[in-house]
Amino acid sequence: MNFIDTHAHLCTEYYPEGLDEVVQRAIDAKVDPVILPGVNAAGLPEIFASVERYKGHIFPLIGLHPEDAKEDYQEELKSISSYLDDPRIIGIGEIGLDFFFSREFEQIQYEVFETQLGWARDRKLPLSLHIRNAYEEALPLLKKFDGCGLKGVLHCFSGGIQEALWGIRFGFVLGVGGIITFKNNKLQDIVKEVGIQHIVLETDAPFLAPTPHRGTTNESSYIPLIAQKVAEVTGESTENVMKVTTENALRIFDKIKIH
Repeated sequence: MNFIDTHAHLCTEYYPEGLDEVVQRAIDAKVDPVILPGVNAAGLPEIFASVERYKGHIFPLIGLHPEDAKEDYQEELKSISSYLDDPRIIGIGEIGLDFFFSREFEQIQYEVFETQLGWARDRKLPLSLHIRNAYEEALPLLKKFDGCGLKGVLHCFSGGIQEALWGIRFGFVLGVGGIITFKNNKLQDIVKEVGIQHIVLETDAPFLAPTPHRGTTNESSYIPLIAQKVAEVTGESTENVMKVTTENALRIFDKIKIH
């Protein structure tokens, strides 16, 4: 069994010196497959080119990131929605709400988020949710879809235990990445409390590299370092963390076909 990196931005913008090597290092580290989220329409052609280049190793999501939801959102949504019938997509993401830096486009973010939740509901596709400084605002929107069978990942989970519990109640697992390896972070306590049955592993590469690589370019091959920390925090073996988190990922992203 392999690890699955449920969220990584593997593109030439971040790895100009060699994406092939980054993907191969992931495979060598038994991190295979890797899920690539969409953030806007412009990035999707490269994502789908990678899907073909690394067939069976890379799987795509489509979505409009909340920080990319601006004045041209209608055109963006139209372009992204043209991929909804593509059989290669395995989910919708990363989508959500982000009020960390600004609320300038708050109403647009709400509309974009709700539209894409509707895509997931109608197509029975899982979600990768990006929620930052916006859990209180996201809850009412998710409640509108309660009972519709939504499921997915709270990517780069940054809430508290109450947010974790309501996310689990709505059918989501927590995306746990390099932050759990940082000193004095609340994610360790939350993962210990909810248990590995409610998490998946992710890198968010090239961002948020785990210790001892903190501050450098992250990559999918670092997933074992995250798993080791999860094992330390929960008292599980690293092998069991691999097994359970991979099973969780395959349950959520059920269109993935392991080669």
